[in-house]
Order: sequence, then C-alpha cells, then structure tokens
Amino acid sequence: MAQIKIQTPDDWHLHFRDGDMLNETVPATARCFNRAIVMPNLVPPITNAKMIEEYRKRILAARPEGSKFEPLMTLYLTNETTREDIILAKEVGTVAAKLYPAGATTNSDAAVKSLEPIFPIFEEMQKQGMLLLIHGEVTDDHVDIFDREKEFIDRHLTRIVTTFPELKIVFEHITTKDAVDFVVSSNDNVAATITPQHLLLNRNDMLVGGIRPHNYCLPVLKRNIHQQALRKVVATGNKKFFLGTDSAPHEKDMKESACGCAGCYSAWSAIELYTHVFDELDALDKLEGFASHYGADFYGLPRNEGTITLVKEDWTIPEQIILPNGNPIVPFFAGQNCTWKLID
Repeated sequence: MAQIKIQTPDDWHLHFRDGDMLNETVPATARCFNRAIVMPNLVPPITNAKMIEEYRKRILAARPEGSKFEPLMTLYLTNETTREDIILAKEVGTVAAKLYPAGATTNSDAAVKSLEPIFPIFEEMQKQGMLLLIHGEVTDDHVDIFDREKEFIDRHLTRIVTTFPELKIVFEHITTKDAVDFVVSSNDNVAATITPQHLLLNRNDMLVGGIRPHNYCLPVLKRNIHQQALRKVVATGNKKFFLGTDSAPHEKDMKESACGCAGCYSAWSAIELYTHVFDELDALDKLEGFASHYGADFYGLPRNEGTITLVKEDWTIPEQIILPNGNPIVPFFAGQNCTWKLID
C-alpha cells in the first residue's frame, strides 16, 4: 500500500508546556490532530477551574491562523483537591482529572501523596461523568523502577476499578504486558493510551552502547517482551487501546544534563511514526480505529470530520528543531528514517 487516508485523528495524552514553548508545540500537534488531551503538570500545576480557563486561552492563542484545533483540558489532582474543585472544573468544560503519584514524573512533586484520602474525589468524578487519567506507577524507593507499573496495578488500580465501577479510567502511556492484560480483563470503563516510543523502542534503545537521554521517558522503556505485548495488542484492533503520544518537550541542554529530564518530544512526527509501526505490524487497517475512533468513543465525544492522507515515502526526522526562544530541542527518533509521510 503506497497511500493511506484516515479520519482526522486526536492525541489523547500530551504535554504542551507553557509560555513561548506553546508557539512550537501547539502548531506541531494541530498540523494533524484535531483535539488533544492536555496534561496539567505545569509550574504551578493546573489545580482549579480558573487556572484551566486561563491555560486554555494561552493554548488557543498559539494555534496557527485558521486552525480549528481544540485543546481538551484536565485538572491536576492533589490531596487538597475538593469535590467543589471537580464540580467547578466540570462546569468550565474540563473533561478529565489527572492522577500523578507524587514524584512519579516531571512536575509531579505537588501531586497525590496518599490515595485513600482522595477516594471521595473519585466518587464525585464518577457522579459528574469526569474521566480519571492515571499515571500508573508507585514511587516507593525500594520498588525497582522497571516494576513500578505492575506494583501500581496490584496495589492500587485493581482497588480503584473495583470500588468505582462506573468511573471511566484511562491507564495512560502503558508500558508492560501486565498493563495490557489488566486493561483487557477489566470492565468496559477501563482503557489505555500507548505512545510511539513504547511501540518503537525497549530499554536496550536507552541503555546499550551508552545512555541515550533523548529516549529517556517516564514510565521508563521496558524489556522487549513488554514492547512486543504492546505491539501485539494494537495490531488486534482492540477498542480499549488508543493513541496518546505523551509528547513531552524539553530543551536539548535539559535532556543532556547530569540529571536529564524525562520525556520524548514526538508531536512533530507522531502520526507518521504510528503509521510506520502499524505498517511494520501488517496492520494498517487497524490504524484508523486506534488513532481516530476508539479514543473519541471512550470519551463520549463525536468522531472528527475530515481526513488526513499519508504516503509511503522515506524521510529523515530532523536532528533538532529550533524553539521560538532560539534554543534547540531534539525530536523523538531524531536523525532516523520514517517510512510514512503526512501530505494532507
């Protein structure tokens, strides 16, 4: 197949950041995605309705002229979040709240330190029809970083799903066979997003031959057996799994420092890389569901109108992109070949 046309897709998990960075990240996403779930882990985090409205305005101001791109906003949960915060956030159009275990990833220090006290918040979310998005890892020092997703499932996620069966939950950026198996076996109110980096890479790609900081993300890349489990499930066309890039930009010097930041900036070539993967899996017929249908259906939103077209054509992802402030950023898969290219 030399060309593929799919219904306009959405990105169900990404980080725009803030300030001048929006002038790079918003257009990069809007070039092919009609909507995106926007993560709230800014500094300070987006913890109330007023902050949500203000951040949304900043994102809209960075859209390319004529773009109809729509940011879908989320609330950052803390142990101080109240039922009223959920109600007010819902009133201004917020579609979901994000659970970060404190210390799990970038700008998560202010996040949830204890799950039990926020169960009443989950109850209110269930009542309001607001989705719960979960970064599913424990953060205990004694738990191996490669086991933290499974430990979260066993210790917390199973209980949350059982206690709140009507609460729609997205297990975000899953990385393990354990997560695949959990989502498949759970009720229809549990789904998951999968990133391009976790489909394309495993931990060898981060560690063999020296540490490769631009492949460092959280949750961290796992064993090949887990990568293969993710690839296998998307190739089946299971509606519980859909596109979420977790595109997370950091300037080059922040990634290449002594304590490099976690995150892969994939928005710049995300849909091309997903198509590349589905082609490798001989599953191009499953791409449209994964990219354009299942996420919208799970969120209870209409599928997009219009289409995008990709052609099978080799091209090289740039080594770096220059941000509006003049500093470079290294995109995910920089300098490597991609076999599909967006043309429309």
